[in-house]
Amino acid sequence: MITNKGNDMDGEYFSHPTSVVDDGCTIGKGTKIWHFSHIMSGCIIGEDCNIGQNVVISPEVVLGRNVKVQNNVSIYTGVICEDDVFLGPSMVFTNVINPRSHVCRKSEYQKTIVRRGATIGANATVVCGNEIGEYAMIGAGSVVTKPVKPYSLIVGNPARQIGWVSAYGNKLDFGSDNKAVCPDTGQIYELREDNVYEIKIENK
Repeated sequence: MITNKGNDMDGEYFSHPTSVVDDGCTIGKGTKIWHFSHIMSGCIIGEDCNIGQNVVISPEVVLGRNVKVQNNVSIYTGVICEDDVFLGPSMVFTNVINPRSHVCRKSEYQKTIVRRGATIGANATVVCGNEIGEYAMIGAGSVVTKPVKPYSLIVGNPARQIGWVSAYGNKLDFGSDNKAVCPDTGQIYELREDNVYEIKIENK
């Protein structure tokens, strides 16, 4: 990781000439920052991230490794995204429950955590203070108002769970034995007490 001093520090990351990268942010090697984006002081961006066009990343935001941020996304203070998170075009985070223009509530910012491998679809909204579980899939246009379980498939306004997905992004169909297999990877999953777990297979 490198701390920015106003330029791309010997080319360890790429920033488009139209982007604004403030002093005092930390940006990982191999990250790309595209047109008209603003990276604000105090944020931390991991290695190999892709920051699309017209993105704002606010102070104290933390992005892990290989986070993909599509165009027109604003990531506000209080948001933490772990490795391999995908944020779809024009999706929205909030960080205050009851905003008012005439009331300063910077001391009331709430934390939103997006766990490893989760996807948030285009134009979805995540209300602050909620956790998105690892490898969850939030459908386009959904409005998330409560915590989301790992591997769950969520759609609608307000968002509701309609199924489960694998880490590879395929819908899981559980049989009478409460097990399902990802058709692309062969990974086996088990449904126990309304939670999904990967079954670890010991190497023989």
